[in-house]
Parts: sequence; C-alpha cells; structure tokens
Amino acid sequence: MKKIYPVCVIGGGSAGVMATHRTILNNDECLFFSGSLKDKKRSRALWVKKVENIPAHFNYQKGIEEPNAEVLKWINESPFAKNLQYKNNIGVHSIIKKDNLFEITDSKGEVYWAQYVIMCTGVMDVQPYIQGSMVPIFNYANAQTIDYCLLCDGHHVLGKKVAVIGHGNGAAWVSILLQERYNPTEFFILTNGEKPQFQEDTLKIMKLYNMKVMESPIKEILGEGKGKMLKGFVLENGETANVDISFVALGMIVYNELANELGAALDERGFVKADEAGLTSVPGLYVAGDLKANTKKQIYTAWDSAVNAANAINMKLRVERRAKFISP
Repeated sequence: MKKIYPVCVIGGGSAGVMATHRTILNNDECLFFSGSLKDKKRSRALWVKKVENIPAHFNYQKGIEEPNAEVLKWINESPFAKNLQYKNNIGVHSIIKKDNLFEITDSKGEVYWAQYVIMCTGVMDVQPYIQGSMVPIFNYANAQTIDYCLLCDGHHVLGKKVAVIGHGNGAAWVSILLQERYNPTEFFILTNGEKPQFQEDTLKIMKLYNMKVMESPIKEILGEGKGKMLKGFVLENGETANVDISFVALGMIVYNELANELGAALDERGFVKADEAGLTSVPGLYVAGDLKANTKKQIYTAWDSAVNAANAINMKLRVERRAKFISP
C-alpha cells in the first residue's frame, strides 16, 4: 500500500514555508520539499540579505531564510509536528499526474504520492554579464550595493548617485520610478553593450530627468570592502559612471519546469496562470508566491497566496472527509 499525502508543498522560500505552516495549522498532513542545495543556490532568497519593507524582518542577516527556519523549528516543536514530513535539502526531480494523484520523484530518486500540490518554486533575477561572466556582480549583489527589487530596496537610493543596468523599456520605467520617488542626485542607465529598447514615451521622461544613457559594455566594477562599497563602473570606451548604488533590471528567470511538466497554463512571461486561490489549469495543482502570474513579487503577497491555496485545499479535504459520514 502506498502512502498518499493530502498535501505536498514544493519550494522552501517564503511562499513554500507559509503554505506548509498554514497546511499544518489547518491540521492537514503535509509533505514538504524545501529544495536541494542546488535549488537553494539559484533561489532569489540567496540575494536577499535584509528585508526592510517587511515589519520585523529588518534585522535578519539572511533576510528570508532565517524567519523561515524559525517557523519550521516552531512546527517541529508544536503539537502539529506529527503532520509534517519535512524533506530538508531535497528537491523534486519530476512530477506527473496518475489517476487523480500526483506522483513525485525527489532529487534522490524516492517516489511519493499526494492528492494536492502547492508549487512554490519561485524566480531568479537575470544577472548582468561583466566581460563574459556573472562573477563580478556577486559580491555587490550579496552586499546590497547592487539591488534588484524596487519594493524591497528602492529606498536605498535616497540622496545617492544611481545606475540602472538594463536595456529594455522595463529598465527605463524602473529608473523613472526611482527618480520620482527618491530624487537621486545623479542617474545613469547602463545598457552594457546592448542596443536600447526604450519607447518614445519613456525616452521623453528620461530626458526630462536628465538621465544619461551609456551604451558601452561594462569593463569593471569599482568598489571596496568585498562589495560593501560601490564606487561605480568603468566602461570599455573609457567612460566612468561614478555611483553609490545600482539596480539590475534585466528581467526574471521563472522556475516553471515542474508546472510545465504537468501541462499547467503559462502566461507570456512564463508565470503560471491561476485563479484567486492559486488553482491552475491542472486539477489539484496550486501555485503560490513569485511563480504565480499577475502578483507582486513580494513576501507579503507570497504569504497571502500561500494561505489562500492551503485554505482552499483544506476546504476540499474537509468536504471529502465529511462525505464519508453521509449515507448514500
């Protein structure tokens, strides 16, 4: 006889931990895959060292990860611990649907079955290549002198010299928003050798704010203290952009492979389409957090979507259990 879990949560970021937390508090048994070490290294949480826009998160040095660890520790010490099957540092290799059940093969080759799945595999920001490598950006990204998220870190530009790395119209709008909210003292847009793709309306606004567009590839990042102090960028044409902080606006990699394997509907950017509760086009498959289409990519929206999915599944499980007590 194979063990069938009512709920399986895939992904150990904010959405995955909240989905697990809510499922456990709903008194439903949960199989939780936090992701392999390889999965975690490519996670957006790797770049988030502080989360100043979420109350009570500002002092954590590992932004998202430390509160998540505390939640899981609390679950394991609570009366609900019996409901949690925690597969720490284990990811999901593949998932298929058979006879109204999900067959899940983990990264070690073990196979599990679940009635419902909440998928929270998230996204990663596209990194800029400096002289053919992402490595030069790493120290600065981890030190938050090169940032990615406007809502998380936009306030850091107040009163500073700023550069945005990007060549698409989205990069232009990131620049405009930062300028209009925080009025930086100087503003550069570095296309890093790419041809600008700014639209006419954004070009007019950029000109209004005297933003300088520099198209030459980035040759070197200037800074000190293992990335804790950014001084600017040297370009291949010899120009220098002297800045205190930079934002990367090159788009996102959406980790939708497992959802795509199940045939879930995706939008044009690769995010998974779902209803308000997170239910996808695949019956029984829910998504939460950054993977879900048409949501802010924020911790609080990840929490909200995770709770919605866990509660919707709980309602279905309760109806199923209730039906067993009702005579035909």
